[in-house]
Amino acid sequence: MSQNKLGVGIVGCGDIAVQYVKWLKSAPEVDLVGITDIDRAKAEALGAAQHCRVYAQLEDLLAEPRVQVAVNLTTHHAHRAVTETCLNAGKHVYSEKPLALTFAEAQALVALAAQKGLRLACSPFTLMGEAAQTAWAQLRANRVGQVRLAYAEVNHGRIETWHPAPIPFYQVGAMWDVGVYPLAILTAMLGPARRVTAFGKLLKPERVTKDGVPYTVSTPDWIIALIETESGALIRLTTTFYANNRSKQTGIEFHGDLGSLFLAHWFLFDAPVEVAAYGEPYQPIPPVRQGPPSVPWSTGVQELVQAILEERPHRCSAEHAAHVVEILEAVTCSYTENRPVAITSSFTPPAPMEWAVV
Repeated sequence: MSQNKLGVGIVGCGDIAVQYVKWLKSAPEVDLVGITDIDRAKAEALGAAQHCRVYAQLEDLLAEPRVQVAVNLTTHHAHRAVTETCLNAGKHVYSEKPLALTFAEAQALVALAAQKGLRLACSPFTLMGEAAQTAWAQLRANRVGQVRLAYAEVNHGRIETWHPAPIPFYQVGAMWDVGVYPLAILTAMLGPARRVTAFGKLLKPERVTKDGVPYTVSTPDWIIALIETESGALIRLTTTFYANNRSKQTGIEFHGDLGSLFLAHWFLFDAPVEVAAYGEPYQPIPPVRQGPPSVPWSTGVQELVQAILEERPHRCSAEHAAHVVEILEAVTCSYTENRPVAITSSFTPPAPMEWAVV
């Protein structure tokens, strides 16, 4: 293995794995060694389409000495167990979000990685995109003054209209699946959360898969959370699996003493960024670097590999991911028990991208 590359193995060959494989195959610092899935047919299909080696079982992939980093793309409910298995096998891990489905499990994974001297990273990686970095640079430059309020909207639509297996998404709910994107961005920029008050409502319980199979949703498909941060800023985050992503309520707005900043999307790397002085109309801001029109799904894994090779902290830290899990757990507790919930964990904020520091 070259000193300028690390071997990567992918665990989980669902829909999103196609994007990861495509991008990782062209990543200069990555040697994509192989893939595996509990459903052998899925792995074989992806392997054939992308010309990747297929390992029959997770244990086989982890026994491969060329695999130094395991990329966990399994379903939400399997994240914790698969990550634990990979760490115990001596592999660095990059996991899709969320890190785990309870804060206690997330903390245990952070502790296990530290105990073994291994890197543990977790999506979302979208903070590293050009649009989010442009917005963050404007905040650091004090363009809107002290931020006291932020609005984030995640109208993600009805999963069953496009995904062949929507049920696991509805089991965890919109906040756990897609609310994590603005949560990661907002806490990175505004600091850790300290208290959550939330309300959840099930708007459409009866759903039908693309194949015509009816099923019933029991987790709220619309959630609003008020998140008080350590910096004093208040975040209002709305997530739903009902309203579609063509809603005019989108992105993240930061409101400060001097004005407002608008990040048009919390996922897209080429999303517009606009700034307005207080009481004035929004004006477009040139990006610090032009973002690609197609999201590069390898971003988080590549940055982790680069950090390992350069012996520096990686940006999608496990501590930050665990803090986000604590927020998500608090949201569920708050709307279930109808009370505010305190947040106790913290994390070291990630560094801005070098090219975004002006």
